[in-house]
Amino acid sequence: MSNKRPNPATEPLAEAAKVSGEALDGRLVVVVMPAYNAAKTLERTYHDIPHGIVSKIILVDDVSKDDTVEVARQLGLDVIIHRQNLGYGGNQKTCYDAALEAGADAVVMLHPDYQYDATRIPELVAPILDGTKDLMLGSRFLGDPLAGGMPKWKYISNRFLTGTENLAFGLHLSEYHTGFRAYSRSLLESIPYRLNSNDFVFDQELVAQAVACGMRIGEIAVPTRYFDEASSVNFRRSVVYGLSTLRVVTRFLLHRMRLRRSRKLASRKPTLR
Repeated sequence: MSNKRPNPATEPLAEAAKVSGEALDGRLVVVVMPAYNAAKTLERTYHDIPHGIVSKIILVDDVSKDDTVEVARQLGLDVIIHRQNLGYGGNQKTCYDAALEAGADAVVMLHPDYQYDATRIPELVAPILDGTKDLMLGSRFLGDPLAGGMPKWKYISNRFLTGTENLAFGLHLSEYHTGFRAYSRSLLESIPYRLNSNDFVFDQELVAQAVACGMRIGEIAVPTRYFDEASSVNFRRSVVYGLSTLRVVTRFLLHRMRLRRSRKLASRKPTLR
Protein backbone atom coordinates (compact mmCIF):
# COMPACT_ATOMS: atom_id res chain seq x y z
CA MET A 1 0.00 0.00 0.00
CA SER A 2 1.20 3.51 -0.79
CA ASN A 3 2.25 5.68 2.16
CA LYS A 4 0.77 8.71 0.45
CA ARG A 5 -2.22 9.93 2.41
CA PRO A 6 -5.35 10.94 0.51
CA ASN A 7 -6.42 14.55 0.23
CA PRO A 8 -10.03 14.61 1.42
CA ALA A 9 -10.67 17.99 -0.21
CA THR A 10 -9.86 16.98 -3.79
CA GLU A 11 -9.76 13.23 -4.26
CA PRO A 12 -13.51 12.53 -3.99
CA LEU A 13 -14.11 14.85 -6.95
CA ALA A 14 -11.39 13.19 -8.99
CA GLU A 15 -12.69 9.71 -8.24
CA ALA A 16 -16.27 10.78 -8.97
CA ALA A 17 -15.16 11.84 -12.42
CA LYS A 18 -13.59 8.42 -12.98
CA VAL A 19 -16.72 6.55 -11.95
CA SER A 20 -19.40 8.72 -13.54
CA GLY A 21 -21.08 8.15 -16.89
CA GLU A 22 -19.54 5.71 -19.30
CA ALA A 23 -16.85 4.70 -16.78
CA LEU A 24 -19.44 2.44 -15.13
CA ASP A 25 -19.64 0.52 -18.42
CA GLY A 26 -22.91 -1.14 -17.47
CA ARG A 27 -21.68 -2.25 -14.05
CA LEU A 28 -24.02 -1.86 -11.10
CA VAL A 29 -23.23 -0.14 -7.81
CA VAL A 30 -25.66 -1.13 -5.07
CA VAL A 31 -25.79 0.57 -1.67
CA VAL A 32 -27.03 -1.53 1.25
CA MET A 33 -28.07 -0.11 4.60
CA PRO A 34 -28.40 -2.39 7.64
CA ALA A 35 -30.94 -0.42 9.65
CA TYR A 36 -32.25 -0.41 13.19
CA ASN A 37 -34.07 2.68 14.53
CA ALA A 38 -32.59 4.99 11.89
CA ALA A 39 -35.65 7.16 11.19
CA LYS A 40 -34.04 10.38 12.47
CA THR A 41 -30.92 10.14 10.29
CA LEU A 42 -31.94 8.10 7.24
CA GLU A 43 -33.12 10.98 5.08
CA ARG A 44 -29.92 12.98 5.59
CA THR A 45 -27.84 9.91 4.76
CA TYR A 46 -29.92 9.24 1.65
CA HIS A 47 -29.58 12.77 0.27
CA ASP A 48 -25.77 12.59 0.48
CA ILE A 49 -25.62 9.50 -1.74
CA PRO A 50 -24.40 10.33 -5.29
CA HIS A 51 -27.39 8.84 -7.08
CA GLY A 52 -25.85 9.28 -10.52
CA ILE A 53 -23.59 6.27 -9.99
CA VAL A 54 -25.79 4.17 -7.69
CA SER A 55 -28.18 1.75 -9.37
CA LYS A 56 -30.12 0.64 -6.31
CA ILE A 57 -30.38 1.35 -2.58
CA ILE A 58 -31.51 -1.53 -0.38
CA LEU A 59 -32.45 -0.98 3.25
CA VAL A 60 -32.85 -4.02 5.49
CA ASP A 61 -34.83 -3.21 8.62
CA ASP A 62 -34.11 -5.34 11.68
CA VAL A 63 -37.46 -4.82 13.42
CA SER A 64 -37.00 -1.14 14.20
CA LYS A 65 -39.18 0.40 16.90
CA ASP A 66 -39.40 3.77 15.13
CA ASP A 67 -40.51 4.93 11.67
CA THR A 68 -37.44 3.69 9.76
CA VAL A 69 -39.51 1.61 7.30
CA GLU A 70 -41.97 4.41 6.61
CA VAL A 71 -39.18 6.93 5.95
CA ALA A 72 -37.36 4.45 3.69
CA ARG A 73 -40.47 3.82 1.63
CA GLN A 74 -41.14 7.54 1.29
CA LEU A 75 -37.62 7.93 -0.09
CA GLY A 76 -38.24 5.17 -2.63
CA LEU A 77 -35.71 2.70 -1.24
CA ASP A 78 -35.98 -1.04 -1.76
CA VAL A 79 -37.03 -2.21 1.72
CA ILE A 80 -36.62 -5.66 3.21
CA ILE A 81 -38.14 -6.22 6.66
CA HIS A 82 -36.98 -8.94 9.01
CA ARG A 83 -39.75 -10.74 10.86
CA GLN A 84 -37.53 -10.99 13.92
CA ASN A 85 -34.40 -9.17 15.03
CA LEU A 86 -31.35 -10.97 13.62
CA GLY A 87 -28.66 -8.60 14.87
CA TYR A 88 -26.17 -6.43 13.01
CA GLY A 89 -24.38 -9.33 11.32
CA GLY A 90 -27.62 -11.11 10.47
CA ASN A 91 -28.86 -7.88 8.89
CA GLN A 92 -25.77 -7.64 6.69
CA LYS A 93 -26.19 -11.22 5.49
CA THR A 94 -29.60 -10.26 4.13
CA CYS A 95 -28.10 -7.08 2.65
CA TYR A 96 -25.43 -8.92 0.67
CA ASP A 97 -27.75 -11.70 -0.45
CA ALA A 98 -30.12 -9.06 -1.83
CA ALA A 99 -27.35 -7.04 -3.49
CA LEU A 100 -25.93 -10.09 -5.26
CA GLU A 101 -29.41 -11.12 -6.37
CA ALA A 102 -29.88 -7.60 -7.78
CA GLY A 103 -26.77 -8.10 -9.96
CA ALA A 104 -24.41 -5.79 -8.09
CA ASP A 105 -20.82 -5.53 -9.30
CA ALA A 106 -19.82 -3.34 -6.34
CA VAL A 107 -21.67 -3.30 -3.02
CA VAL A 108 -21.39 -0.34 -0.65
CA MET A 109 -22.32 -0.99 2.98
CA LEU A 110 -23.36 2.29 4.58
CA HIS A 111 -24.70 2.78 8.10
CA PRO A 112 -27.85 4.94 7.84
CA ASP A 113 -27.00 6.84 11.03
CA TYR A 114 -25.25 9.73 9.20
CA GLN A 115 -21.92 9.07 10.91
CA TYR A 116 -20.26 8.48 7.54
CA ASP A 117 -20.04 10.82 4.56
CA ALA A 118 -21.94 9.15 1.72
CA THR A 119 -20.63 11.72 -0.78
CA ARG A 120 -17.37 9.69 -0.68
CA ILE A 121 -18.99 6.69 -2.39
CA PRO A 122 -17.38 7.42 -5.80
CA GLU A 123 -13.93 7.48 -4.22
CA LEU A 124 -14.72 4.31 -2.29
CA VAL A 125 -15.93 2.24 -5.25
CA ALA A 126 -13.47 3.45 -7.91
CA PRO A 127 -10.76 0.88 -6.97
CA ILE A 128 -13.43 -1.86 -6.95
CA LEU A 129 -14.69 -0.98 -10.40
CA ASP A 130 -11.23 -0.59 -11.95
CA GLY A 131 -10.26 -4.01 -10.60
CA THR A 132 -7.40 -2.94 -8.33
CA LYS A 133 -9.13 -3.69 -4.99
CA ASP A 134 -11.66 -6.20 -3.70
CA LEU A 135 -12.47 -4.47 -0.40
CA MET A 136 -12.34 -0.76 0.42
CA LEU A 137 -12.71 0.71 3.91
CA GLY A 138 -13.72 4.26 4.79
CA SER A 139 -11.25 5.14 7.54
CA ARG A 140 -11.87 7.81 10.15
CA PHE A 141 -8.27 7.47 11.31
CA LEU A 142 -6.77 8.95 8.15
CA GLY A 143 -8.09 12.19 9.64
CA ASP A 144 -8.66 13.31 13.23
CA PRO A 145 -11.46 11.22 14.78
CA LEU A 146 -11.15 12.95 18.17
CA ALA A 147 -11.89 16.28 16.53
CA GLY A 148 -14.99 14.68 15.01
CA GLY A 149 -16.30 13.77 18.44
CA MET A 150 -15.14 10.16 18.84
CA PRO A 151 -14.99 9.33 22.58
CA LYS A 152 -11.42 8.90 23.80
CA TRP A 153 -12.04 5.37 25.09
CA LYS A 154 -13.31 4.36 21.64
CA TYR A 155 -10.28 5.95 20.04
CA ILE A 156 -7.90 3.99 22.29
CA SER A 157 -9.70 0.66 21.85
CA ASN A 158 -9.88 1.14 18.08
CA ARG A 159 -6.15 1.87 17.91
CA PHE A 160 -5.34 -1.24 19.97
CA LEU A 161 -7.58 -3.58 17.96
CA THR A 162 -6.43 -2.17 14.62
CA GLY A 163 -2.76 -2.57 15.61
CA THR A 164 -3.40 -6.16 16.68
CA GLU A 165 -5.19 -6.95 13.41
CA ASN A 166 -2.43 -5.36 11.35
CA LEU A 167 0.13 -7.62 13.04
CA ALA A 168 -2.01 -10.72 12.47
CA PHE A 169 -3.10 -9.92 8.90
CA GLY A 170 0.21 -8.47 7.72
CA LEU A 171 -1.41 -5.23 6.62
CA HIS A 172 -0.89 -1.54 7.39
CA LEU A 173 -4.43 -0.18 7.53
CA SER A 174 -5.42 2.76 9.72
CA GLU A 175 -8.83 1.35 10.73
CA TYR A 176 -10.81 -1.89 10.47
CA HIS A 177 -13.83 -0.82 12.55
CA THR A 178 -15.78 1.30 10.11
CA GLY A 179 -19.41 1.18 9.02
CA PHE A 180 -18.61 2.44 5.52
CA ARG A 181 -17.18 -0.19 3.15
CA ALA A 182 -17.28 -1.39 -0.45
CA TYR A 183 -16.97 -4.97 -1.67
CA SER A 184 -16.50 -6.47 -5.09
CA ARG A 185 -19.01 -9.05 -6.27
CA SER A 186 -16.17 -11.55 -6.58
CA LEU A 187 -15.24 -11.13 -2.90
CA LEU A 188 -18.79 -11.67 -1.65
CA GLU A 189 -19.15 -14.73 -3.86
CA SER A 190 -15.79 -16.14 -2.72
CA ILE A 191 -16.16 -16.00 1.07
CA PRO A 192 -18.73 -17.86 3.20
CA TYR A 193 -20.06 -14.77 4.97
CA ARG A 194 -23.25 -16.56 5.94
CA LEU A 195 -21.20 -18.61 8.44
CA ASN A 196 -20.25 -15.45 10.31
CA SER A 197 -21.65 -14.13 13.58
CA ASN A 198 -24.98 -12.31 13.66
CA ASP A 199 -23.45 -9.79 16.07
CA PHE A 200 -21.18 -6.77 15.54
CA VAL A 201 -18.03 -8.86 15.07
CA PHE A 202 -19.40 -9.91 11.66
CA ASP A 203 -17.39 -7.08 10.07
CA GLN A 204 -14.10 -8.33 11.47
CA GLU A 205 -14.83 -11.91 10.50
CA LEU A 206 -15.45 -10.73 6.96
CA VAL A 207 -12.11 -8.88 6.86
CA ALA A 208 -10.32 -12.00 8.15
CA GLN A 209 -12.01 -14.03 5.42
CA ALA A 210 -10.91 -11.53 2.79
CA VAL A 211 -7.29 -11.68 4.00
CA ALA A 212 -7.34 -15.49 4.17
CA CYS A 213 -8.58 -15.61 0.57
CA GLY A 214 -5.91 -13.22 -0.69
CA MET A 215 -8.27 -10.33 -1.45
CA ARG A 216 -6.81 -6.89 -2.06
CA ILE A 217 -7.78 -4.32 0.57
CA GLY A 218 -7.49 -0.53 0.51
CA GLU A 219 -8.87 2.49 2.36
CA ILE A 220 -9.84 6.12 1.90
CA ALA A 221 -10.25 8.96 4.39
CA VAL A 222 -13.72 9.80 5.68
CA PRO A 223 -14.60 12.43 8.30
CA THR A 224 -15.75 11.44 11.78
CA ARG A 225 -19.22 12.55 12.86
CA TYR A 226 -20.48 11.79 16.35
CA PHE A 227 -23.71 13.43 17.50
CA ASP A 228 -26.71 12.65 19.70
CA GLU A 229 -28.92 11.10 17.03
CA ALA A 230 -26.21 8.83 15.61
CA SER A 231 -26.16 5.22 16.79
CA SER A 232 -23.35 4.16 19.09
CA VAL A 233 -22.39 0.95 20.85
CA ASN A 234 -22.17 1.38 24.62
CA PHE A 235 -19.12 0.54 26.71
CA ARG A 236 -20.30 -2.93 27.76
CA ARG A 237 -21.11 -4.00 24.20
CA SER A 238 -17.79 -2.52 23.07
CA VAL A 239 -15.92 -4.75 25.53
CA VAL A 240 -17.75 -7.80 24.18
CA TYR A 241 -16.98 -6.68 20.63
CA GLY A 242 -13.29 -6.18 21.46
CA LEU A 243 -12.97 -9.65 22.98
CA SER A 244 -14.81 -11.14 19.99
CA THR A 245 -12.41 -9.37 17.62
CA LEU A 246 -9.43 -10.87 19.45
CA ARG A 247 -11.03 -14.31 19.04
CA VAL A 248 -11.32 -13.66 15.29
CA VAL A 249 -7.61 -12.81 15.18
CA THR A 250 -6.73 -15.95 17.14
CA ARG A 251 -8.85 -18.12 14.83
CA PHE A 252 -7.16 -16.55 11.80
CA LEU A 253 -3.65 -17.21 13.16
CA LEU A 254 -4.46 -20.83 14.05
CA HIS A 255 -5.92 -21.35 10.57
CA ARG A 256 -2.92 -19.78 8.85
CA MET A 257 -0.50 -21.92 10.89
CA ARG A 258 -2.62 -25.00 10.05
CA LEU A 259 -3.11 -25.76 13.73
CA ARG A 260 -6.90 -25.48 13.56
CA ARG A 261 -8.53 -25.09 10.19
CA SER A 262 -11.71 -23.01 10.02
CA ARG A 263 -14.58 -23.38 7.55
CA LYS A 264 -15.20 -19.66 7.90
CA LEU A 265 -11.79 -18.89 6.41
CA ALA A 266 -12.05 -21.19 3.40
CA SER A 267 -12.81 -19.68 0.00
CA ARG A 268 -15.42 -20.90 -2.43
CA LYS A 269 -15.63 -20.61 -6.21
CA PRO A 270 -17.39 -17.44 -7.40
CA THR A 271 -20.54 -17.81 -9.49
CA LEU A 272 -19.97 -17.20 -13.19
CA ARG A 273 -22.13 -14.43 -14.68
